[in-house]
Amino acid sequence: MDEHPHPRPPEPRPGPPQDSPDLWETIDRLYGWLDAHNERAPQEALLLRMLKLSEEVGEVAQAVIGATGQNPRKGTTHTWDDVRAELCDVVVTAMVALRTLTPDTRTVLTEHLRRVSERSENHVRGGG
Repeated sequence: MDEHPHPRPPEPRPGPPQDSPDLWETIDRLYGWLDAHNERAPQEALLLRMLKLSEEVGEVAQAVIGATGQNPRKGTTHTWDDVRAELCDVVVTAMVALRTLTPDTRTVLTEHLRRVSERSENHVRGGG
């Protein structure tokens, strides 16, 4: 009997290290570009930027369904590379949304990640 009835996504293929722009500088540039092209009231723009996350998460779901062929009418329409790309879009969109709320995005995310890590480490050690 198959112990893994659900297909597992393939592992990403490692490639050569690439020089890339600083993550936080890129997020700041994307934020600036979006704001420069915004024609909505600030509060409306903020809310729409937060809603953009839901759209991106939906695209992840669509890609997973497509990669696993779960829609019998459509069959396999996506690859696991598509899923990875959509997940990256979610991360970038979330980071830009966070930047919209605070210019101190790096500190806010780093501190939050520290707290999440501490909670998980405490859980592993039996601390709850």
